[in-house]
Amino acid sequence: MLQNMRNASQHWLGKIILSVVFVCLISGVAIFGVEDFFRGASTTTVATVGKAQISAEAVRTAYQNQLQRYQTQTRRSLTPDQARALGLDRQVLAQLVSEASLDQQTASLGLSIPDSAVLRAIREEKSFQGADGRFDASLFYQTLQRAGITEATFVHEQRAVAARLQLAEAVAADLHVPQALREAVHRYTTERRAVSVMLLPPSVAGEIPAPTEDELKAYYEENKSAFRAPEFRSATLLVLDPQAIAKTVTVSDEDIAKRYDAEKARHRTPERRTIQQIVFPDAAAAEAARKAIEGGEKPFEAVAAEVGGDPQNLSLGTLSKAQIFDPAVADAAFALAKDAVSAPVKGRFGTVLLRVTAIEPETVQTLADASADIRKEIVQQRAANGIDEAHDAIEDQRANTKPLADIAKERALPLLTIPAIDAQGRDPAGKIVEGIPDSDTTLAALFRAEIGSDSEALRIKSGGYVWYDVTNIDRTHDKPLDEVRAEVTARWRAAETAKRLVAKAKELVAKLDKGEAVDAVAAEAGLTVQTLSDIARSQPQPPLTADIVNRVFTTPVDKSASAEAGESRAVFKVTAATMPAYVPGSPTDVDNAKRFQASLADDILGEYIADVQKSAGITINQAAFRRAIGGEY
Repeated sequence: MLQNMRNASQHWLGKIILSVVFVCLISGVAIFGVEDFFRGASTTTVATVGKAQISAEAVRTAYQNQLQRYQTQTRRSLTPDQARALGLDRQVLAQLVSEASLDQQTASLGLSIPDSAVLRAIREEKSFQGADGRFDASLFYQTLQRAGITEATFVHEQRAVAARLQLAEAVAADLHVPQALREAVHRYTTERRAVSVMLLPPSVAGEIPAPTEDELKAYYEENKSAFRAPEFRSATLLVLDPQAIAKTVTVSDEDIAKRYDAEKARHRTPERRTIQQIVFPDAAAAEAARKAIEGGEKPFEAVAAEVGGDPQNLSLGTLSKAQIFDPAVADAAFALAKDAVSAPVKGRFGTVLLRVTAIEPETVQTLADASADIRKEIVQQRAANGIDEAHDAIEDQRANTKPLADIAKERALPLLTIPAIDAQGRDPAGKIVEGIPDSDTTLAALFRAEIGSDSEALRIKSGGYVWYDVTNIDRTHDKPLDEVRAEVTARWRAAETAKRLVAKAKELVAKLDKGEAVDAVAAEAGLTVQTLSDIARSQPQPPLTADIVNRVFTTPVDKSASAEAGESRAVFKVTAATMPAYVPGSPTDVDNAKRFQASLADDILGEYIADVQKSAGITINQAAFRRAIGGEY
């Protein structure tokens, strides 16, 4: 029943569950509309799916995990803007919403996975089995510890995944891919073509004389959009940043002491123990081993080796009592003296003997040790409050038409003066203008505003605000011909060259289609012929680009055509098209069927989950979502 839980990362259905189905939320935007779709719930709830709520903490954790996985896979770091451009934030939200939708559906259908089934699946998981093929509890705990996952979290997730997979299999398992589709795919993927190619370089166009003034003016008028100057704006920005407020915050020792007394639980570290464990097939074997250890006949490690465990993997790790999922093991381990061996303990994964090799007593951080962190927290909190107070005060000054320069001087805040900037953040020389806070948000606002307009303060990612005044607008305009004469002349020459190459290519294609030999046509034009074979769709084969190759596959056999090849032009004749016979049931046919089975399942599951989500009802608090992933945008 739960075999697919172990194979989900390889099985086509599991891949759909993990990567395809969870994007159905994207289609939800089209169904419900952007404004209706992103309506708020509470400030701590990012999304509500039916009766289930997705907290900001759940979104934040999932987003950070996804970001870390992506950066590990690509081996490069991502800025918040880059992550959003890739859609990682929406992918995470889509996954969480889809998981919540499926979990509610499995619950409504009465699909539940008992503890015994989950534990059996964990025992049968190859990753948790030793060399003898048996479940190794030590390996299990160490794997979770390396992954930073608690046992309780892992079991909970596996139970949910198992139920979702059961539901998905019921909806989309055992789909049949029609033979007609498999045969069409075979034809498309296996066809190969051969061509004879002549490449016409720019020199074939001959000497291009200098354009007359009338020709230059005509070309300029026809292509004015290519010579337009972008819009530039001048502006002043007043920046209110939390760091600036923090510098003015003072925190007394009394403030720190009060915070420490109010939050003493935060500064307590619970007792932790380094625990070793040996798993036995039954209580009798465990008791016999315990007696042998206590009698000095065999050391703990030797007993572990005898029962098939790796002595190097005895340790469960150094854990607090709350971190141990199995209550029986937790109680027994925390009742032991250091280096003592427990009586046989009936745990969830079998009967075990435990030994505690180290004990880290509970610690309470002193006021002196915690003082620096508490001071920092208070400063940040007061700075956040101070930001709002300063914002309100500056808004009052703005309402009284006080200039930004005067406000900045009075409050010792930075004032950024921008002489000229375009919508991409560049100055007239093409260089990026530095120092603009939250540039994407700020630039968009600057290019929406007008001179003298009453603009609202922008909330930036750091938690601060930016006020701005547009002081000048140099609208986009056509550059006069005299200013761009050299550029216009170069483009005119390139266009004339291309025009002559097209005419020459058309002449050569006509000769080839009349039946003249390729070699003869090439010799007459002073060109070289290349013969290419085994050309596959969309696969470039120099001098043919992927676009030219696709043009080859739209040209009938024994016919000719031409296509642009950079500054040159390619003239080709399709000389052959070959395709192996279609054999139903062949390995390739089976692979195609499996691949399209996943695609069909994708469509069916997508429709099913969209319907589930529509029935459950989804609301998303956009502001809470933005805060959860780290800022406004």
